[in-house]
Amino acid sequence: MKIPISKNSFGPEELAAIQEPLIEGWVVQGRQVRAFEAAFAEYSGAHHALTCSSGTAALQIAVGAMGIQPGDEVIVPGFTWIATANVVELWGARPVFCDIDLQTFNANSQTLNDAVTKRTVGLLPVHLFGLCCDMDSVVELASRNKLWVVEDAACALGSWFRNRHAGTIGDIGCFSFHPRKSITTGEGGMLTVKDGHKARICDGLRNHGAVPAEGAAPGNTGHSSLLPSYSIAGFNYRLTDIQAALGLAQIKRLDFLLSERRRCAEFYSQALKDVAWLRLPMHDADYIHAWQSYVTLFATEEPTLQNVNAMHLQRNHLMAHLDHLGIATRQGTHAPPHLEFYANKYRIRPQDFPNSWIADRLSLALPLFPGMTESELTYVIDALRSYDPQKST
Repeated sequence: MKIPISKNSFGPEELAAIQEPLIEGWVVQGRQVRAFEAAFAEYSGAHHALTCSSGTAALQIAVGAMGIQPGDEVIVPGFTWIATANVVELWGARPVFCDIDLQTFNANSQTLNDAVTKRTVGLLPVHLFGLCCDMDSVVELASRNKLWVVEDAACALGSWFRNRHAGTIGDIGCFSFHPRKSITTGEGGMLTVKDGHKARICDGLRNHGAVPAEGAAPGNTGHSSLLPSYSIAGFNYRLTDIQAALGLAQIKRLDFLLSERRRCAEFYSQALKDVAWLRLPMHDADYIHAWQSYVTLFATEEPTLQNVNAMHLQRNHLMAHLDHLGIATRQGTHAPPHLEFYANKYRIRPQDFPNSWIADRLSLALPLFPGMTESELTYVIDALRSYDPQKST
């Protein structure tokens, strides 16, 4: 049996949808993009929703729209995809890392607060793997220190924190439609923005700097026969109508896709709850988990900086064993402060962000995707339950 880490769910709806722009002859940003943005805003409750070419592009646009300047500091969790830090670095600012909670894999109020300095201008919390960060703490910290908040909600479509959808609580939210996300456009992203002025800046940044006039709809820069004015320096981060058509078809099936992810996650959680060396993802009544990934922590004992390397070798042995059985796994994500670029530039050591280092070394994502059968789930579970970590040493 071969079980991938992830697999997309496409049907006749998606096939028909992507043909519409080809039939119409309009494949760049147009009607399908506007319809996708409207559907996303309606689902999430966002005031404004704007597509762009990737989740990374969304983050870069968002921090730019908040007015980031060279020399500024922005707080970034130490366990996240490297793009979260890169978008700060590439604006000439500094990502200041904070450690994470190993139970949630997210930053918490204490680690965020400890990272604030007089140069801090913003917070970039991440809703990792589909579990929201504690946004009450984030908003309180931001308000107390007059900081902006950009939510990295790349994994969090369908994630809720106390009846508020991820990406709608801070100033701007950023989503990804990479193939491993809950819905996909191949590559693509979305910004959810509260303030109308900021939405116009985001619109301009994705479109070479052509900022729409006050009151104009996103993407509307004026008379169609004339080139617009370019009031800022921007990027070409637009989404095509072909991609948007696919996204629109996918979001219409979102309830089903999320229910399938939830079904698989609940199956794992019930069947693996007594596996002593595998810590399962957190459940909490205040959070609705979107289950973009099912990420566990391999821990035969309480992880520390002293024993993490030995358990890291055991985890890797387990991953190789599962791969031999046809089961694909991944580490959850990586720890940017401990990757070569940031570790060298800012002289960061494992002990500076120990939980991020541990998560990097010991996290283990299991296969999860819509349509995953009970027999496939059982095959993964049986392989895990029959594994003896002591035999890997």
